[in-house]
Amino acid sequence: MCHNGGMGKRNLDVATSPLSATAAELRVLLGQLRRRLREQASQGDLTASQISVLGRIERDGPTTVTALAQIEGVRPQSMGATVATLQAAGFIAGTPHPTDGRQTLLSLTPACHAWIKKHRAQREDWLVHTMQAKLSLAEQKKVADAIGLLKRLVEP
Repeated sequence: MCHNGGMGKRNLDVATSPLSATAAELRVLLGQLRRRLREQASQGDLTASQISVLGRIERDGPTTVTALAQIEGVRPQSMGATVATLQAAGFIAGTPHPTDGRQTLLSLTPACHAWIKKHRAQREDWLVHTMQAKLSLAEQKKVADAIGLLKRLVEP
């Protein structure tokens, strides 16, 4: 007697369905697009982990080295080195933690915000020009319409 409620058969059906193929294609395509966008704006001398830390602070707001290390899945000592490099570059500033004097709250500097804005603009500019060059107006509209559908995929 099958005790999995037929889940084995359903999983096989999903894995071989046209929707599964679409999901796989979308995953690969989004990865390729992410890489192309990254290539368009030189990241300067920043590493992927440094860029990740800047993005995390931008999205989540001021935080500590310990919290960043937990979120990024690295040791606090490693995160401390990453943060020190970003502070030396003028991208991150530290202020005393309001409730724990042993810790420092890290936030992005105005120079970092300007750097992020510049690099985003470069990537968006590349994307606009590429869409204009490779897609008809009707196809551009289809891409715009698809954005609403893709947003629904990431909503909680």
